[in-house]
Amino acid sequence: MTTTTQPKASMHILKTSADPLVSQGARRATEETSGSAAPTTQPGADTEVVPRARRRQFSNADKRRILDAADRCTQPGEIGALLRREGVYSSSLSTWRRQREAADLAALAPQKRGPKPDPAAAEARQIAQLMRENERLKSQLDKAHLVIEVQKKVAALLGSPIDNTHDKS
Repeated sequence: MTTTTQPKASMHILKTSADPLVSQGARRATEETSGSAAPTTQPGADTEVVPRARRRQFSNADKRRILDAADRCTQPGEIGALLRREGVYSSSLSTWRRQREAADLAALAPQKRGPKPDPAAAEARQIAQLMRENERLKSQLDKAHLVIEVQKKVAALLGSPIDNTHDKS
C-alpha cells in the first residue's frame, strides 16, 4: 500500500511547486500533451501565414534585353528556348514588341515647343473672357431697354400706346 501513496504524494508536490520548469519536465516525462511543448520550427519560417503569389514584373531594361535577344534568334526553337530560360510567355513578348513600336513612334512624333500651358491659367483666362462677354451683353441689354422705353413714350405722345404686357421689368 505504500507504493500507491508514494506517487500521489510526489505528484502533489510537483503540482504545488513554485518552479514551473519542474512541473513541465515531470509532465513531459509522464505524458505527451499537445500544449505541453512548443513545436520546433525554423526561426525564419512562419507556418501559419501562407505566402501570397506575386506577379513577376520586368523592368524596361529587362524587356528591352529580352526583345533584343529574341530579335537575334534565327534558328527554329531558339525563341522557345529563350522564353523558357527567361520565364516569359510568347504573349508577353508580342505585347512588349507593340509597346516598343509605340514608344519609338512617340519619340519620333513632333513635339510642341515652348512651355506647356498651365490648366489653371487656361481656366482663369476662360473665366475672365466669359465675364467680359457677360458685361458686354448686359450693356447691350441696357441700351435695348432704353430704346424700348423711348419708343413707348413716342407712341404715347402720338396717341397709339404700346401694350406693356410683354415688358419684362
